Amino acid sequence: MDHFHYRGEELFCDGVSLARIAESVGTPCYVYSHATLVRHYRVFADALSEMPHLICYSVKANTNGAILAALGALGAGADIVSAGELVRALRAGIPADRIVFSGVGKQAFELERALEAGILMFNVESEGELELLAQVADRMGKRAPISLRVNPDVDPGTHPYIATGLRKSKFGVPLGRARAVYERALALPSVEVRGIDCHIGSQLTSVSPFVDSLGSLVRLAEELKQKGVALRYLDVGGGLGIRYSEETPPSPEQYGRALAEVVGELKGLGVTLICEPGRVIVGNAGVLLTRVIGEKHNEQKRFAIIDGAMNDLIRPALYGSFHSIRPVRRRAGAENVVVDVVGPICESGDFLAQDRPLPAVEVGDLLSVMSAGAYGYVMSSNYNSRPRAAEVMVKGEEFAVVRERESLEDLTRGEHVPAWVRDPA
Repeated sequence: MDHFHYRGEELFCDGVSLARIAESVGTPCYVYSHATLVRHYRVFADALSEMPHLICYSVKANTNGAILAALGALGAGADIVSAGELVRALRAGIPADRIVFSGVGKQAFELERALEAGILMFNVESEGELELLAQVADRMGKRAPISLRVNPDVDPGTHPYIATGLRKSKFGVPLGRARAVYERALALPSVEVRGIDCHIGSQLTSVSPFVDSLGSLVRLAEELKQKGVALRYLDVGGGLGIRYSEETPPSPEQYGRALAEVVGELKGLGVTLICEPGRVIVGNAGVLLTRVIGEKHNEQKRFAIIDGAMNDLIRPALYGSFHSIRPVRRRAGAENVVVDVVGPICESGDFLAQDRPLPAVEVGDLLSVMSAGAYGYVMSSNYNSRPRAAEVMVKGEEFAVVRERESLEDLTRGEHVPAWVRDPA
């Protein structure tokens, strides 16, 4: 569910007309619904209420400070994958002891920064990372709290680019090696073993892969307990999908029941469950607002040319992803026509929709690209030297710019041309 709805013929976010936002802020811009964020977080938290748990929002889904602050105020922690995301989470007011650090390529300076901050746990991805972390912690006179990310070789049934729990994936330690790596971690004086971690992919539309991967983790936890390892955390990652079109992902309630059924076996161990939802919290809480700037057609195609582009929302070009598109102002009796919705970038891959039946549009019309709150702005770029879009948050009848639109001057900020470059000799 989201709070984007029509009032009469006009599309609103919460209590604010999207047309009003476009007039004030310009297009393209991202618009986020505070009410949707809050609702999605609370539904997810309620689904886990029968178990001790910590929800660590997956920051990579959307890093905007206003979103992080809103979720932090609700009690969320953060799942981060870089020092930059650590800085963002702390700046938004999320306490360090609610932050877990994932990611396959952590560098020494990032480990130092996180140890200084006092984060809850590092989700260690490899034996090499374990050794590096131990060295860094020893040099700093600290003990590094860790969880080992286990790769259970479970097919999540999602797009191959976002499947992370297969044997061929770059992520995690193979299940068969996990016991030996835990033994090594226990022998390192600068490392403190706190948990087990697993994340198998994103946009999952079935609970079965979660259950399969969790079964492996529970059995490993029981084996470690028999060896005297008192685990405090079971990190089950994130990945619960949302509906973009015809998908029917499990509800947070179904997800919570499935987790409870498997994790219930660990109740006697005093283990806290950590979940890392991202897309399911923020995906349907945001839209990309864009304006039609041209139209053309040839013998094969009809095109609606918009001021948004693949640099603003790359998911359709990168993954072949579907995003519903709605007119901001509906015209009574408008007939559907089949169009490609394309941007101004010099790439044939610059499209947000292909062969899409949409109500006929005219130059100047506003369109809302739905379900763009996750992996939208965070994956945007300056390709074709296009300034990145503004971001707006709406709460009730109010809205505010939570990230300013880049200017043309911003595009060259930080660039320098040495004098000798212009010397033809």
